[in-house]
Amino acid sequence: MDGVDINTLERLATPAFWLDTPLRVALILLGGFLANMIVRTVIKRVTTKIADGETAKLDKFDPAARKNSKDPRYWLMQDSPIAAVRRAQRSKTIGSVLRSIATVVLATLTVLMVLTELNFNLGPLLASAGIAGVAIGFGAQTLVKDYLSGLFMVAEDQYGIGDVVDLGEASGTVESVGLRVTQVRAVDGTLWHVRNGEILRVGNSSQGWARAVLDIPVPYDSDVEKVSELILKTAMELRMDEDNRRLILDDPEVWGVEALTGESVVIRLAIRTKPLEQWAIARKMRARLKAALAEEGLRIPLLNQTVIKGSAPSAAVAQGGATGEDAARGGDTAVVDPAEAGSKH
Repeated sequence: MDGVDINTLERLATPAFWLDTPLRVALILLGGFLANMIVRTVIKRVTTKIADGETAKLDKFDPAARKNSKDPRYWLMQDSPIAAVRRAQRSKTIGSVLRSIATVVLATLTVLMVLTELNFNLGPLLASAGIAGVAIGFGAQTLVKDYLSGLFMVAEDQYGIGDVVDLGEASGTVESVGLRVTQVRAVDGTLWHVRNGEILRVGNSSQGWARAVLDIPVPYDSDVEKVSELILKTAMELRMDEDNRRLILDDPEVWGVEALTGESVVIRLAIRTKPLEQWAIARKMRARLKAALAEEGLRIPLLNQTVIKGSAPSAAVAQGGATGEDAARGGDTAVVDPAEAGSKH
């Protein structure tokens, strides 16, 4: 037969040939395939456990405690439908990345072992790959840092799409979570692209529960106990409304006097709400408080006052000021509310 070595054909026809190199190559390919399947299965189970970590913690709690809204652990339980979707997304993302990495690594090792069985000299190839790897490693340090940080952020569920976060330089609503870049939409509409490797801290306002904290200044000579009861009563009425009942998770609390100034006493009110509802509840509460305080004849004190010195304070008050001669002579001192002074003109 022209063009074909008879010895080669005879060698191919012998069982010894097929039981040598071809068999070893086939076993290497089969081993690589099986190893890839095993690793992918293990990764799937591990990522599922990571994603269901919240649920596993819930099982340790007494079922009766989960129904008790007063138990502080109740608000930390991530067993809502939204949390379940987030866990599914985390599992899918992490599993996809790890499976892809495992497939690439095992495929590379399999190809190198096959080439070795076929008597290829891999020395120059490995040396070149090592030099290229070192060069790429120095040049892509930030890229590797971004990907690793993004992987851990997804694995730990630090934030997800739709969360309101504070990433330091950027804050707003998360619109996209990638392994390298996170996109955050600010309140003014600016879309921030933040590299994951540059995120040193994450403040998430969307996980578990939120709290609306209002500092309410009242006149200094007010009855603090009476005003506190009025504030708490107004907050309870807000909670009892049909529209707000599902948003407010617990009874409002008046924490007491937060600050004292020469003009006012500041009383702090705290309302525990669902995530991202604290701002809407705070706005509604301020509107109700204004009406309630006005009904009781209480007014938010002004922080600025005008001090007028003169021998005829009553006339100065009536005129909204003092003349230069009165100020020079000195005399009695009158403290004038700017709003009252302005209303006389």
